[in-house]
Amino acid sequence: MRKRKWKKISLNLNKKLALFALVIIVPMVILILYLILSLINFGNAYNQIVKNITAANAYNINFKEEIDYSMYRIVIGSADFETAKESTEIRDPYEIIEEARNVFKKLYEISITPGNKGRIEKLLKNLDTLQDRVDDIKYNLSQKGKYEDNIYLLDTSIYILSEIIQEHIQMYIYYEASNFETIRNELAMQQANAVRISLFAFVIILLGSILISMFIVKSVTKPIKQLCDTTDIVARGDFTTRAYVESDDEISVLTNSFNNMIQKIGDLVEDIKKEQHNLRVMELKLLQAQINPHFLYNTLDTIIWLAEGNQTTQVVNMVTSLSDFFRTVLSEGRDYITIKEEESYIRSYLEIQKFRYQDILEYEINIDAAIHHYTILKLTLQPLVENALYHGIKNKRGKGKICVIGKLINDMIYLEVNDNGKGMTKEELSFVIKRVKGHKEEDLQGGFGLANVDERIRLNYGLEYGLEFESVEGEGTKVWICLPIHTIKT
Repeated sequence: MRKRKWKKISLNLNKKLALFALVIIVPMVILILYLILSLINFGNAYNQIVKNITAANAYNINFKEEIDYSMYRIVIGSADFETAKESTEIRDPYEIIEEARNVFKKLYEISITPGNKGRIEKLLKNLDTLQDRVDDIKYNLSQKGKYEDNIYLLDTSIYILSEIIQEHIQMYIYYEASNFETIRNELAMQQANAVRISLFAFVIILLGSILISMFIVKSVTKPIKQLCDTTDIVARGDFTTRAYVESDDEISVLTNSFNNMIQKIGDLVEDIKKEQHNLRVMELKLLQAQINPHFLYNTLDTIIWLAEGNQTTQVVNMVTSLSDFFRTVLSEGRDYITIKEEESYIRSYLEIQKFRYQDILEYEINIDAAIHHYTILKLTLQPLVENALYHGIKNKRGKGKICVIGKLINDMIYLEVNDNGKGMTKEELSFVIKRVKGHKEEDLQGGFGLANVDERIRLNYGLEYGLEFESVEGEGTKVWICLPIHTIKT
């Protein structure tokens, strides 16, 4: 026989809190309603007894006096039944009897005191008998010579019946008052029961609240602890770990979001590692390009040629420029150098090249001293200068000039390298821009690729930065960069 699997009930955090509130509120409301209804019931019982006694007591005081006096005045002839209806001194006997009958019929219906219903029944019968005797007197008054008979009826019937009725009323009042004690005892018992029920309900509510609160707290803190443990693992650099929570509440949503965040962070870290790797590869290519054996061989040959010609001063200058050149290339492994250092570097490079191309090369460096202390990526300008030399000046007939400009424009560092060399057609310029922005490798024989310079700038400063080109065939080429201000950290 297969065992039946019970489906686990999953509640979100709002439903758990609502359940917790219901466990406390519903029993408390029921208990309060029970106590209120008990008080109302016993209050109503007290009020009814008081009303009954008040109503009966009014007749206990006035009934006999009114009926006796009214009948006496009628019997002796100082009043009659007709004038009694409008008189202010006496009342109509029939009205007195009918009023008492109506009151005691109502008391009969609502009476709960044992024995009082029987007393009211007797009282009502005596009222009927009293009305019959009043009828007899009324009849006798319509006949002559019945005065003595009416006096007899007044003494032997009216007075006696009113006395009996008054006794019944007093007995009714007595037993109704005695019922107060019974109700008090019942109220005391009910109070004791209410206390016991309240204590029992309080214990049940307390236990239920503790159990529900433990369930809710555990269902919230357990997954949060799991999230904290996973966070510690992630903080140590492990982005492959994941948090697993078996619930359908808001904590589960938070867990899923946390796992997604870890995934995205892991992907970003991998992307950054790849970018850093690519950046290091480019830096290596840059270093290799700058420590070009042909450049070094040609420079050394030039130094030897100058030495053989006993041009000592020029040898010293060229060796000094070569030393400054390689000092900047290495720059103690730093990625950023000051603009002043970059200027010194390109000045050394151009000095070396001027010894070789003194017939065709002139240069001018105009970098504002106010920006010397700002930092830029190492070897940002030199590739642009080299490109201007090999692709602009060398291909031009006659002497050419390379200008390097640096200044602040709108709180941005503006760097420009221009030449008056061969220049490019629109088609050639468009081709170069596509190759640079597409980050395709150029021929390293022409120096470090402009595409790599552009990519290094975008990787370090942002995609909105990069090289800009302008060229006119036969007039020259201008390449410029705008970079955010960056100060070297001391």
